[in-house]
Parts: sequence; structure tokens; C-alpha cells
Amino acid sequence: MSELSRPAKMLLFGLIAFVGILSCIIVLVYNDYFLLGDPIKPNNDDVKYIQTSRLLLNEGVLAYNTKDQPSAFIMPGLPLILSGFMAVFGQEQGGVIAFRIFQCILQALSIYLIFWIGRRIFNTRVALIACIISALYLPDYFSSGVILSETIFRTLLLLLVCVTILAMERNKSSMYILIGVLTAAAAYFKPHASLYPAVFLILWWRAKIPWRLMLKYTFLMAIVYIALLTPWWIRNWITFHEFILFTNSGGSPFLLGTRIKWQLPPAGFFVAHPEYDPETIFQGADSRAIQKGLDIIAYGFKHEPLKYLHWFTVGRWVELYFHPFYSRPIWPISRPVMNVLQIALMILNMAGIVWALVKHKFSRLLPLLLALAYFTVIYVPFVAFNRYGYPNMVLLILFGSYMIDQFLTGINIGRWGRMKKGGPLQHEKH
Repeated sequence: MSELSRPAKMLLFGLIAFVGILSCIIVLVYNDYFLLGDPIKPNNDDVKYIQTSRLLLNEGVLAYNTKDQPSAFIMPGLPLILSGFMAVFGQEQGGVIAFRIFQCILQALSIYLIFWIGRRIFNTRVALIACIISALYLPDYFSSGVILSETIFRTLLLLLVCVTILAMERNKSSMYILIGVLTAAAAYFKPHASLYPAVFLILWWRAKIPWRLMLKYTFLMAIVYIALLTPWWIRNWITFHEFILFTNSGGSPFLLGTRIKWQLPPAGFFVAHPEYDPETIFQGADSRAIQKGLDIIAYGFKHEPLKYLHWFTVGRWVELYFHPFYSRPIWPISRPVMNVLQIALMILNMAGIVWALVKHKFSRLLPLLLALAYFTVIYVPFVAFNRYGYPNMVLLILFGSYMIDQFLTGINIGRWGRMKKGGPLQHEKH
């Protein structure tokens, strides 16, 4: 920060304050407008999380979709934090409002993390452009108000990228211990984050790190991760008398991920597999659901290979990133307007990725590219939609900001060239 100019510092801290204050105003004014379900009859994840957190606080039982019976349907990260706020600020409005304010603080903190990453990978101007776009990106304010794990997970994702950059720069054990801590923390919200440390295999290979150091750092990350996940595994063993790695609901998102535009499998599928019923095929969240999904994928790639190939590649990218995480519009931007803005932003972001690969130093891009690639590819086998793609949007925005910076740089160079040739003076004569 000491190297930043005073105007840059003022702009950065002004954006942090702007996001923090505006987020708080929005969540306090709109309040339960952000609820996606009915609190009386919990029918969506957010109101179910509230119900789960109250039960956890009062009875010490983690249950989800099972009334008051213990379950391993979800990871405990969000209920633990929300129940903590309820314990301090009350189980009704107080705890929920406090949780939303906490998310507002995380959104403000994220502005600094975005700046830090943008400056390390690109330059100060790219970093500030990315912060400005994020400060104006309304889905961030919606994410502050909704009772889901996306805001927390996005903050952890940004921290993971920051520490990944530092780990490669400093080559210290402490950085890899911190990676293990952050990966475990992220897994308590979204288990698919668990394999993130695998990106270091590519980073180490590019940096020609000795294999002994690779083994050492891998061991450190693994042992910290295992130590922090052990309480969850012990709880599941004591409660269900079986080892449950994360949850027992993984089959559901895998099975739902086979639905193209939420349609049923091809008509011939039910002829080839009479054991399945169109009315019930997408029900279930256990190993049976996984087998259903495998059968649908096998039939689809055999009889409609191009359609299924598109769905599990380009289709996944579109579902994740081209639809904004914006289920409750915030004045004055309606959902249809936000849809158009999201598409325009994504076109800019993708152009930025291509341009950065052509113009920027690849080794500096690699931590950002690998994080984006990992948290995109990991969704290929599962259901993918805007809620899951939202945390990655901040990584994409960094590339879009680089594109804007390059465009502005090109304009400045062009103007300087014309001035040297006397272009502006000739133009004035005309």
C-alpha cells in the first residue's frame, strides 16, 4: 500500500467504504425481501438454513429436510455461523439481520482482495477497474442479503487465490499450512473445494520446484485439511455409524446435472431402461441417483453425442456465468436489464481472457487461470446454474478489467502518436 499514489489509495478505500455502506443500507431496507422461500413452510435453501440453524442452536442437532432428525444432507458451515449470530442477536430477525451485515462486511473486504489480486497479476489500474466494476455489480448486493453460502465462499475463494500467489512467491511452509486451513474452511461450505490444492501440481511443475519440497508441501496441506475435517467425520460416524466424507446428498446434483434445460432424458431412454419412471427418475440423493445419472449420460452420449457434448462443455459455461445471480432485483435495475448487462460483461470478460493469453505473461496469469478452471470444471459432472457460478464472476471480472485497461492504453498511445505527428493541430485546421 505504501507504493500506491494518494489518489489510488483514496479511490480504493472510497470503494471499500461505498460497498460496505451501500450493502448495509440495501439489506436493512429490503430485509426479508431477499428470502427465496417461505419461512412458514420452508421450501428453499435459505429458509431451510434458518430453520436448521435454530434447531442446531436449541437442540444441538444438525438436520436438513429431516425435521428434527440428524442428517448429513448439507455441510455444517453456514448453519454453524448463522446459529452463532442467532445466539448473540436473537433467533428471529436479530440473528438473520446480523448475518446479513456480516456478509456486507465480507463484500467490502472482498474489494481489497480483488485489488490485491489484480495488482499482483496485472497492474494498479486493472485492479482499480476491477474494484469499480465489482462495486457496481448488483448481484453482489443481492448476495449480501440472501441467506446462502455464496458470499462467504467467494471471500474464501479470493483468499485462496491470494495465498496461492504468496505461496509461489515466498516458498514457505506457513503458506501451505494456510492453504490447508482455507481449503478445509471452504469445504465446510462447498465440499468441491477440497481438491483445489491440486492446482499446485501445475504451478510447481512450471516453477521447477524440487520433488522433495512438493511432497513436503503436499503433506502439510493434507494433514491440516484432515485435522480440520476430522470433527465432521467423527460426528457422522457417531451419529450414523458410517464414514461420510462430506454429505450423503451428492447423487442429487449429479443426477440433476444430466437434465438439459431441465427436460427429461430422450424419449428412447425409458424404452431402453424400463426400470425408470419419468415421474420419479429425478428423485433421490443416494447411490441410486448416481446410477440413474450414469445411465442417462451413457444413453445420451450414445444416441445424441453432439447435444450432450455441448451440454457438458459450452452449456455448462453458459449456465454458470451468463445468467446473473439476481433472483430479487434491486431498484433501479430489473432482472431483464441485469440479464443483458450480464451477457455484455461476460463477452468483455471472455475477450479479456483471450487478450491476456496473447499479451500478458502466462506465468503471472496461471494462479488466476487455474483457480477459474478448477472451479468451473469441477461443476461439469453436476448441476450448474448462476448461484454456483457467482463466486467465480469476480475472477472473470479481473480479465474484463484487463481488457478495458488495454483499450484505454491503446487510446492513450494513439493520442500520443497523433500529437507527435501534429495530428490534433491538423484536425483543428480543418
